[in-house]
Amino acid sequence: MDLDAHGGNKRVFQRLGGGGGGGGHSTVDTRQKVCFHWRAGKCNRSPCPYMHRELPFPAAAAASNGAPTKRFTGGSTWGRVGNNNNGSSSSNHNRVIRRPEKVCTYWIQGNCGYGDKCKFLHSWSLGDGFRLLTQLEGHQKSVSGIALPSGSDKLYTGSKDETVRVWDCASGQCMGVINLGGEVSCMINEGPWIFVGIPNIVKAWNTQTNTDLSLTGPVGHVYAMAVGNDLLFAGTQDGAILAWKFNAATNGFEPAASLIGHNMSVVSLVVGANRLYSGSMDHSIRVWNLENLQCIQTLTEHTSVVMSLLCWEQFLLSCSLDQTIKVWVATESGNLEVTYTHKEEHVKIENGIFGMPMNLNVNPLIWMSTLLGVLTLCGMPDSEAKPVLLSACNDNSVRFYDLPAFTERGKIYAKQEIRSIQLGPGGLFFTGDGTGQVKVWQWSKEPTSASF
Repeated sequence: MDLDAHGGNKRVFQRLGGGGGGGGHSTVDTRQKVCFHWRAGKCNRSPCPYMHRELPFPAAAAASNGAPTKRFTGGSTWGRVGNNNNGSSSSNHNRVIRRPEKVCTYWIQGNCGYGDKCKFLHSWSLGDGFRLLTQLEGHQKSVSGIALPSGSDKLYTGSKDETVRVWDCASGQCMGVINLGGEVSCMINEGPWIFVGIPNIVKAWNTQTNTDLSLTGPVGHVYAMAVGNDLLFAGTQDGAILAWKFNAATNGFEPAASLIGHNMSVVSLVVGANRLYSGSMDHSIRVWNLENLQCIQTLTEHTSVVMSLLCWEQFLLSCSLDQTIKVWVATESGNLEVTYTHKEEHVKIENGIFGMPMNLNVNPLIWMSTLLGVLTLCGMPDSEAKPVLLSACNDNSVRFYDLPAFTERGKIYAKQEIRSIQLGPGGLFFTGDGTGQVKVWQWSKEPTSASF
């Protein structure tokens, strides 16, 4: 996108210097050479004999005025099964090539001397319609879960630093720190209950009755949880999905079932349309009937780890380390098929791709962070009730897409990758990143109070 964080103006990528073609510098345009010191952001020559702007790309001269290039080209709805158009048609030859957006390192450190003339972003977001309200500091490692239990005025955040922090929603102050003795891999809430996955245990807290339970049974890390049909499901490192049923008489949870089918860790779960959907490191999605807990379909179109699942109206959305977001719809037979595939771009890869460690003592999330792809999906309405998809990638960004067109409308940036996104009331949403920082955002047409 070409929008900045101040209401939709185009970003300034070009800082024109003294060699812009005025008198006495006619050789600059003839030589067409860009100053490499300017590119590095540290040219101090005035006038400089070289250009302080990028040369136009040949394709840019023939392109239109910056229209979004990544959009759903199959029409205005996800209606045609098997449409996997990722924008790879011949029209790509006329696509405008833009410099990747990047947050200024010196601005992060508080000492950028270029100010508004800096060619990099001085903001944690790019786009309009949403804004950063506040930042919550305290966690020492990656934030892996965010929860807002109903009837509570507290926000709960879980982290790899083996703690859960409790924040007052009115003041933004940390009200307490709960030490768990194991790193938090996931956290969800259902009604007044908060469920926290740590190695070999699921912790369950009732914020209204102060009930504190430990559910045993998982082997290794608990990577994902979901609630449906009065059952709590937990996806575990050994590939099983454990289920517990709530017993109102004892105010506790009793083991109900173990769903076996995946042959590697289950890292994503979601419930919708009387089905449980599970995504795994074995690259598959399994569909389970909530009534009899039997697997009724296995989806194998992804080619890497299925990191996140989202049920939205009649659609299932899935994302993977294969760099794709897939949209699934039920056919007349009742089976799910891909109706659209969106491919993310500009995601990173670090230290190469390694084989999957089979030792359960090795945390697969460390291995997964070396791969490229999409980490988390979250869907929500904007301030005008239009559907927006949030897609967190491991290039430390979250992309915003208008649905169903998949038109990009903005981005959020972080120092490290964002793995947790949680919706809140009144257009609020929360993100947690790898540094332990939690940011509070809000959709809004007009500026509002900074409290949450």
